[in-house]
Amino acid sequence: MEIALVIGFVGLLVFLAHLFSALFERTRVPDVLPLVVLGLLIGPVLKLITPEAFGKVGPVFTTISLIIILFQSGLGLNLATLRESLLPGIRLTVLNFIGTMLVVAAVAALGLRMSALEGMMLGAIIGGTSSAVVIPLVGRLPLRIESRAILLLESTFSDVLCIVTTLAFVQAVRYHELRPTLMLGQIIASFLVAAIIGALAALFWSAVLQRVRQLENSMFLTPAFVFIIFGVAEVLGYSGAIAALAFGIILGNIQSLSLSALREFLRGRAVQLNPAEESFFSEIVFLLKTFFFVYIGLSIRLTDVVLFAVGVGIVVVLFLIRIPVVWGSVGKMVRGFDAAVAAVMIPKGLAAAVLASLPLQVGMERGAIIQDIVYAVILLSILGTALLTFLIEKHILRQPYAYFFPAAEGGGSLPAHPQESGEG
Repeated sequence: MEIALVIGFVGLLVFLAHLFSALFERTRVPDVLPLVVLGLLIGPVLKLITPEAFGKVGPVFTTISLIIILFQSGLGLNLATLRESLLPGIRLTVLNFIGTMLVVAAVAALGLRMSALEGMMLGAIIGGTSSAVVIPLVGRLPLRIESRAILLLESTFSDVLCIVTTLAFVQAVRYHELRPTLMLGQIIASFLVAAIIGALAALFWSAVLQRVRQLENSMFLTPAFVFIIFGVAEVLGYSGAIAALAFGIILGNIQSLSLSALREFLRGRAVQLNPAEESFFSEIVFLLKTFFFVYIGLSIRLTDVVLFAVGVGIVVVLFLIRIPVVWGSVGKMVRGFDAAVAAVMIPKGLAAAVLASLPLQVGMERGAIIQDIVYAVILLSILGTALLTFLIEKHILRQPYAYFFPAAEGGGSLPAHPQESGEG
């Protein structure tokens, strides 16, 4: 009987996801919002399902969702757009991460009497943005393609910063020594080597893809190969997320690459994904996104009202400092409606949820407190991002953000219709 109910619920969830998507098209209320709330209801509120019920399958599922979402995003990213957006994306990533870490450390020290190390660790854990939340959200908004690319790159790059920096703080707790130069070297290596792994894998796959298609039931072999690339990069100690993104970017642009040595290597065998394969991946992303957001909602732990209130305060502060961060890092390139959206795009997700347990595991005195605050911040940042994005698109928050982010000259403030802000 329980199995029948679970299967029935899965089917109902898919139908609800399509309903929420249709409501988004009509009302512009992000479909992320009802999915997270649904997970929140069946999880911590009603306690019908707990994350422990999924065992090890839960984290594996969320990681698979992230890989496929990043891969598909890379397929749609033009190399010319990437060249324009790379440096602004890096600036936004670094400035937002450092600003978040310092401000959260100050809040933790003043409000919770945490040590500098504990506060910096908390800031590092929540210093990034979630690819699995950002990509579906910005993909449905009428943003310029360069603005989408900047936010995509930030969400991918910041995961690496969060993971490496938090692990460095864990090592500092264990061995009473913080090594910034080693941390910086690990970050650079994780970016560069992972990107090379993904790019080389894409060149190989594009050369054999035509033969792969001759195999029976071969549609899923491409995402399976992406899983392999992710696994190889992670086992070697580099970022599997960056490798998956690089794989998608090169595979999506393989026929526009003009290097003579590359053309000689591929000898005309390079092919891109066909429309049927791209449509198949879109369906996969839709399903994975649906279950991912419900899983995030039911994974939230609401155990302490005081700590939840602290999480509220931290999220409010993060939304406030995001305005000068966006203005200072990409203000010249991203304007008007796009900049306003970028200024509220701070959702936390998978990386923060995984890292939240590390302070407790290494025996930090405030480890449990850090974990509860992080879970509250994940929930509130996702809900806040979805709600503020909706309010900006509906122009209910037009004036406050138009003051900080006027449109380009001749364009007024925020556009009367979002479609005027750019492509999409």
